[in-house]
Amino acid sequence: MTPVRAPASSALLAVAVAVASAALVAGCGKPPPSTAPPAPGEPLPTVEVRAAAPAERRYDGSVEAVRHATLTAQTAGRVAEVLRDVDDRLLANETLLRLGGVEQRAALRQAEQALRGAEARSTVAAAEYERLRDVYAKRLVSRSALDRATAERDAAAAEFEAAQAAVAAARESAGYTEVRAPYAAVVTRRHVEPGESVAPGQPLMEVASLERMRVVVDLPSTVAGNLRTVGTGAKAMVWIGERAHESRAITVFPAATAQSSTVRVRVDLAPGAQGAYPGLYAKVAFVGAEPDAASAAAGVPTVPVSAVAVRSEVTAVYVVGTDGRLQFRQVRLGRRDADGVEVLAGLAPGERIVADPIEAARRRAGVAP
Repeated sequence: MTPVRAPASSALLAVAVAVASAALVAGCGKPPPSTAPPAPGEPLPTVEVRAAAPAERRYDGSVEAVRHATLTAQTAGRVAEVLRDVDDRLLANETLLRLGGVEQRAALRQAEQALRGAEARSTVAAAEYERLRDVYAKRLVSRSALDRATAERDAAAAEFEAAQAAVAAARESAGYTEVRAPYAAVVTRRHVEPGESVAPGQPLMEVASLERMRVVVDLPSTVAGNLRTVGTGAKAMVWIGERAHESRAITVFPAATAQSSTVRVRVDLAPGAQGAYPGLYAKVAFVGAEPDAASAAAGVPTVPVSAVAVRSEVTAVYVVGTDGRLQFRQVRLGRRDADGVEVLAGLAPGERIVADPIEAARRRAGVAP
């Protein structure tokens, strides 16, 4: 009887299954590819993950001039002349704007005329009193006549003083038609144009001195409370653009804002601080004032930016284990600066990572250096 042979395709399938099974059995117990040891060759340069300085939480603030003012109209009138504009440098007491002061000047002349009349009446009344006093001493007039002369003298003197005060007030009102700089400053904003009518209290111009700047920031009440506790030992780091400023001149307001429960804090910058202008945004960190300062004292792990590998949407580093194996570990990054980048999650201080992630990837892939 002729034996039955299996088809060739069935024989090949059986061989493939056998090979796959052998490979699966042989692969049991081996480490996953992510922890494969590096290929032989030169040792990979590594860096130790270090802890940065205590974590600093940065708060948004704004720059303002220590000396700034909004100049308002102190009398009614029409703007006759605007002598200065935005960005003009001013000297102290320099005239910025003039109002048409016809009414004010007329009131001043009227007050001056009234003053001259009151002065004349006061002089006559004083002379009459002196004459009657001498006559009364000789018992030639009655006491009532001397009393009337005394009252007229006193009334005329009071009228004269009131006229003097009226002249001073009219002169001051006439002076309000010229708006002057309160100190050496720069014009930051102009609110009126020539020909406009203004009323008392209406803003005309805004000026600021650029000599001294400060940053205003609203802090959580816990951080502000710690600032009060630290007192004069507190330190603030201020970043305006790329420039960093250090200051210990910190003022904590005594009350919190009811709507947000935040406390306003002012940080004075050094005179002539570079890059600081009114209205700029700033970042402020207070060293040692965070409520979790004890846990922050350990610091945040920091690694060189060049040691971080970015693969599509994954950010990771190559960690060297105690057995020398490489692990591609995902991390979450924080703030970057000149010293490196913070690792908020995925690493611990003391671990070692590969300094060159490209070379580490080549070694893991078995590509010879």
